[in-house]
Amino acid sequence: MCFWRTSKPRNPTVFSNSSNTGSNDYGLGSRVATFGPLLGHGIFTSDGEHWAQSRAMVRPNFVKDQIADLEKLEELMQALLALIPTDGSTVNLQDLFFCYTLDSATEFLFGHSVQSLKQRLSGVVPDDSDFASAFNYAQHAIARNTRLGFLGRVIPDHKATRSNRICHNLVEQFIDKALKYREGYAKKSSNDEGRHTRYLFLQGLAEQTGDRDRIRDELMNILLAGRDTTASLLSNLFFMLARCPKIWKKLREEVATLNGRAPTYQQLRNLTYLKHCLNESLRFHPVVPVNSRKALSNTVLPVGGGPAGRSPVFVRKGTIVFYSVWAMHRRQDIYGPDANEFRPERWADLRPGWEYLPFNGGPRICIGQQYALTEAAYVTVRLAQQFSILESRDSGQWEEALTLTLCSRNGTKALKLGVGSD
Repeated sequence: MCFWRTSKPRNPTVFSNSSNTGSNDYGLGSRVATFGPLLGHGIFTSDGEHWAQSRAMVRPNFVKDQIADLEKLEELMQALLALIPTDGSTVNLQDLFFCYTLDSATEFLFGHSVQSLKQRLSGVVPDDSDFASAFNYAQHAIARNTRLGFLGRVIPDHKATRSNRICHNLVEQFIDKALKYREGYAKKSSNDEGRHTRYLFLQGLAEQTGDRDRIRDELMNILLAGRDTTASLLSNLFFMLARCPKIWKKLREEVATLNGRAPTYQQLRNLTYLKHCLNESLRFHPVVPVNSRKALSNTVLPVGGGPAGRSPVFVRKGTIVFYSVWAMHRRQDIYGPDANEFRPERWADLRPGWEYLPFNGGPRICIGQQYALTEAAYVTVRLAQQFSILESRDSGQWEEALTLTLCSRNGTKALKLGVGSD
């Protein structure tokens, strides 16, 4: 098997166009087999017509009216704030962010949170049968098997099998309720637990198909992406904010225009410097730092060949092509001589195209990116309103932990949060 690595912005457009035109030049390769035991065949684990159907099914559920409903985010925010000490002691925000986004994702998808934050508040120690623990281990198994390749798929892992089953069983309980609701059984009483007065992602899927396996697979795909992407973004952002007091101060000054009130969706969109901070975090620490495709036929990449690297490159069938978002986001010819510095101000006049791929691009661009950005923005604003002091307590530099997304190996625990004057 051959491998090819690239950080040329033009090359990922080929993979996108392959999805758009129905071309069979590139596919997901081993991702389908590696992710399949947990995710099945959903929007992130399928190619061709199946992928097109998945996107058409999922996309209507991410319209503005759905992602602009911030009421549930605020309820979860109160649980998150309750877990942050106000005496200046250290707290691992990364752990809390992953709990928060798991709770918010399950609330958004199913209408019921798994309440991992409340479990922490109550002091309950989850065991292996707990959904959050099972979901975490199932993802760990995927990340490990991705590194091991073929060996990872043939070496038995009974704990992973059990974890996958726990996750599927919980999701299928909600699917059963949604299908009954669609058929009208849940309308008999206004007190019926299947009756919902607000929009639910799951019900949106159930209105389009009665295929339980298809619904489950799409839900698992969105759950994984919705939890990890936002949590990693928040963790990486706050790791850097804690080391950049001037940036934190400037961000708080912008947030102060809200006068302490929880922001609306439109107010979040109007916070320009907040947007710059999120963009810079996604550039500096892209949550998906590398991606790949497998050549399904003899084909070419637009650039990368020849002495200057500007000529096309022949790609033999079966070659795995890796494109490094991390390397592309650090290119000085694109982002300037300070590309290796965290500087949100660069986004005041920066309008990159395929040079900036935090959520992929083209037809396969992350369908939930606005949901992720809205959630990350909301959490950042509420923390900025509550805490004037954000101080790093980590003596070391940021080190990567690459699982399914990229975040700090040591967590975002080197933080001291407190209330005080700027």
